[in-house]
Amino acid sequence: MLKNENVNIKIKLSFLWTSLMFFYIYNDYFELYVPEKIEQITKGTSVLNSPTSIFVASIVMSIPALMIVSSLFIRPTISKWMNIIFGIVFIIIISSIAVSSLSKWYIGYLFYSFIEILISGGIVWTAWNWPRNNIEA
Repeated sequence: MLKNENVNIKIKLSFLWTSLMFFYIYNDYFELYVPEKIEQITKGTSVLNSPTSIFVASIVMSIPALMIVSSLFIRPTISKWMNIIFGIVFIIIISSIAVSSLSKWYIGYLFYSFIEILISGGIVWTAWNWPRNNIEA
Protein backbone atom coordinates (compact mmCIF):
# COMPACT_ATOMS: atom_id res chain seq x y z
CA MET A 1 0.00 0.00 0.00
CA LEU A 2 1.28 3.46 -0.89
CA LYS A 3 1.88 5.92 1.90
CA ASN A 4 -0.12 9.16 1.75
CA GLU A 5 2.30 11.85 2.92
CA ASN A 6 0.93 14.84 4.80
CA VAL A 7 1.50 18.05 2.87
CA ASN A 8 2.04 21.27 4.79
CA ILE A 9 -1.06 23.46 4.58
CA LYS A 10 0.99 26.44 3.38
CA ILE A 11 2.16 24.39 0.40
CA LYS A 12 -1.41 23.21 -0.29
CA LEU A 13 -2.68 26.78 -0.34
CA SER A 14 0.19 27.99 -2.50
CA PHE A 15 -0.48 25.24 -5.05
CA LEU A 16 -4.22 25.96 -5.05
CA TRP A 17 -3.51 29.62 -5.87
CA THR A 18 -1.04 28.49 -8.55
CA SER A 19 -3.64 26.22 -10.12
CA LEU A 20 -6.19 29.03 -10.00
CA MET A 21 -3.79 31.36 -11.82
CA PHE A 22 -3.32 28.81 -14.61
CA PHE A 23 -7.09 28.60 -15.06
CA TYR A 24 -7.37 32.41 -15.16
CA ILE A 25 -4.66 32.62 -17.82
CA TYR A 26 -6.10 29.84 -19.99
CA ASN A 27 -9.65 31.14 -19.63
CA ASP A 28 -8.62 34.61 -20.78
CA TYR A 29 -6.55 33.12 -23.61
CA PHE A 30 -9.41 30.96 -24.92
CA GLU A 31 -11.76 33.94 -24.70
CA LEU A 32 -9.70 35.54 -27.48
CA TYR A 33 -11.18 32.93 -29.86
CA VAL A 34 -14.73 34.21 -29.31
CA PRO A 35 -15.90 35.95 -32.49
CA GLU A 36 -15.35 39.72 -32.44
CA LYS A 37 -13.41 39.63 -29.15
CA ILE A 38 -10.14 40.79 -30.74
CA GLU A 39 -12.01 43.57 -32.57
CA GLN A 40 -13.57 44.72 -29.28
CA ILE A 41 -10.15 44.84 -27.68
CA THR A 42 -8.53 46.77 -30.55
CA LYS A 43 -11.47 49.19 -30.87
CA GLY A 44 -11.56 49.83 -27.12
CA THR A 45 -15.10 48.53 -26.67
CA SER A 46 -14.22 45.66 -24.31
CA VAL A 47 -14.62 45.86 -20.53
CA LEU A 48 -10.98 46.92 -20.18
CA ASN A 49 -11.35 50.03 -22.33
CA SER A 50 -9.44 52.66 -20.36
CA PRO A 51 -6.15 53.02 -18.51
CA THR A 52 -8.08 53.10 -15.23
CA SER A 53 -9.98 49.87 -15.88
CA ILE A 54 -6.76 48.13 -16.95
CA PHE A 55 -5.03 49.40 -13.80
CA VAL A 56 -7.88 48.20 -11.56
CA ALA A 57 -7.86 44.79 -13.28
CA SER A 58 -4.09 44.63 -12.81
CA ILE A 59 -4.46 45.26 -9.09
CA VAL A 60 -7.23 42.66 -8.75
CA MET A 61 -5.29 40.02 -10.71
CA SER A 62 -2.09 40.69 -8.78
CA ILE A 63 -3.79 39.36 -5.64
CA PRO A 64 -3.89 35.66 -6.65
CA ALA A 65 -0.31 35.87 -7.94
CA LEU A 66 0.86 37.40 -4.66
CA MET A 67 -1.15 34.84 -2.64
CA ILE A 68 1.02 32.07 -4.12
CA VAL A 69 4.02 33.52 -2.29
CA SER A 70 2.14 35.01 0.67
CA SER A 71 0.61 31.66 1.57
CA LEU A 72 4.12 30.32 2.11
CA PHE A 73 5.79 33.21 3.91
CA ILE A 74 3.20 35.15 5.92
CA ARG A 75 2.48 34.20 9.53
CA PRO A 76 -0.16 31.43 9.72
CA THR A 77 -2.86 33.48 11.47
CA ILE A 78 -2.63 36.30 8.92
CA SER A 79 -2.31 33.84 6.03
CA LYS A 80 -5.39 31.93 7.15
CA TRP A 81 -7.58 35.04 7.07
CA MET A 82 -6.06 36.42 3.86
CA ASN A 83 -6.79 33.09 2.14
CA ILE A 84 -10.35 33.02 3.45
CA ILE A 85 -11.10 36.65 2.57
CA PHE A 86 -9.47 36.66 -0.88
CA GLY A 87 -10.88 33.21 -1.66
CA ILE A 88 -14.40 34.50 -0.98
CA VAL A 89 -13.75 37.73 -2.91
CA PHE A 90 -12.65 35.75 -5.97
CA ILE A 91 -15.64 33.40 -5.72
CA ILE A 92 -17.85 36.51 -5.91
CA ILE A 93 -15.85 38.02 -8.80
CA ILE A 94 -15.77 34.79 -10.82
CA SER A 95 -19.48 34.14 -10.19
CA SER A 96 -20.45 37.64 -11.36
CA ILE A 97 -18.36 37.33 -14.52
CA ALA A 98 -19.75 33.84 -15.22
CA VAL A 99 -23.36 35.03 -14.85
CA SER A 100 -22.71 37.78 -17.38
CA SER A 101 -21.10 35.29 -19.82
CA LEU A 102 -24.08 33.10 -20.63
CA SER A 103 -23.88 32.38 -24.35
CA LYS A 104 -22.95 29.45 -26.57
CA TRP A 105 -19.50 30.91 -27.33
CA TYR A 106 -18.74 31.14 -23.62
CA ILE A 107 -19.54 27.53 -22.63
CA GLY A 108 -15.82 26.79 -22.23
CA TYR A 109 -15.41 30.02 -20.29
CA LEU A 110 -18.24 28.96 -17.98
CA PHE A 111 -16.67 25.51 -17.56
CA TYR A 112 -13.36 27.08 -16.50
CA SER A 113 -15.22 29.54 -14.26
CA PHE A 114 -16.92 26.61 -12.52
CA ILE A 115 -13.53 25.01 -11.86
CA GLU A 116 -12.15 28.37 -10.68
CA ILE A 117 -15.03 28.62 -8.19
CA LEU A 118 -14.31 25.08 -6.96
CA ILE A 119 -10.61 25.88 -6.51
CA SER A 120 -11.42 29.16 -4.74
CA GLY A 121 -13.82 27.25 -2.50
CA GLY A 122 -11.02 24.75 -1.84
CA ILE A 123 -8.79 27.64 -0.77
CA VAL A 124 -11.42 28.93 1.65
CA TRP A 125 -12.13 25.44 3.00
CA THR A 126 -8.44 24.57 3.40
CA ALA A 127 -7.67 27.84 5.18
CA TRP A 128 -10.77 27.59 7.38
CA ASN A 129 -9.74 24.09 8.46
CA TRP A 130 -6.12 25.07 9.18
CA PRO A 131 -4.98 22.82 12.05
CA ARG A 132 -4.87 24.76 15.31
CA ASN A 133 -1.42 23.54 16.33
CA ASN A 134 -0.02 25.17 13.16
CA ILE A 135 -1.50 28.59 13.87
CA GLU A 136 0.47 31.02 15.94
CA ALA A 137 -1.28 33.82 17.78
